[in-house]
Amino acid sequence: MRVREFSLFAVLLLASAGSAAPSGGAPRPAPPARRTPPAVSVLPAAERQALDRALEAYLRERPGRAALAVHDRTTGARYAFREHTPFMLASVAKVDILLAFLLGEHGRRLSAYERRLTSRMIRYSDNDCAHELYVTIGGRDGLDRALRRLGVHHTRPGSGLSWGATHSRPSDQVKVLERLTDPGGPLPARSRRYALGLMSSVAPSQAWGVSAAASGGDVALKNGWLPAEAHDGLWTVNSVGRLVVRGHELLIAVLSERNPAMDDGVATVERMARLVVRTLTRDGAAVGV
Repeated sequence: MRVREFSLFAVLLLASAGSAAPSGGAPRPAPPARRTPPAVSVLPAAERQALDRALEAYLRERPGRAALAVHDRTTGARYAFREHTPFMLASVAKVDILLAFLLGEHGRRLSAYERRLTSRMIRYSDNDCAHELYVTIGGRDGLDRALRRLGVHHTRPGSGLSWGATHSRPSDQVKVLERLTDPGGPLPARSRRYALGLMSSVAPSQAWGVSAAASGGDVALKNGWLPAEAHDGLWTVNSVGRLVVRGHELLIAVLSERNPAMDDGVATVERMARLVVRTLTRDGAAVGV
């Protein structure tokens, strides 16, 4: 499924803004300290209820709608909040596209042109590069097949070539991160390192979101932001990523929509990420807003 070099021609109707900037070398993220996780599938009831209350109290004072999911690989704990109704992904869909593309390459060394496309798509949120890679993987049907093959069952790619209109749940995007980074997953080590390197070196202007909860730890992320026509121009603002914080490796997705402005969505996403990461990484910490 090697990408051919051809002119980029289509303008997406639904996609987030991307900036033009020169590429640089992507640093290799430091491996987290791993422990053998216990057989835990959800947070203990008391912690889950306290976190539910904290998030609900915060969101009562916020515009729009938001949800999140997180998987603590170090302890095995999982948590999800208000995620039953799907959200538009905007440029977070580029992580799904990257996963599907790398899966089709079977670990081979990418060409310089393919590295340029994938790098600009993730590091600078370049929409034209995302479009070309979306066409390469087979568009809507190709992405849908790849995700279903990987057990990502609640994500629906946008119609036609509108990959930005892909709708998903936070827990599905956590699954995408799992498949992209798990040593026991479908990608070979070369592809996993490459993906994490891209997500660890996004343009500084796009390094907001779940990184607010990292407290100086390692961060690999991708954000999406879009004034959605379907919501009368209100903003969709999303952030997903892998954090290594205080000895915990966390995969997290926070999705929001109907924000009056982009800054409102960024503030909501970051506060929610901090609340859940604090709960998962600090034993006995009180949960509050």
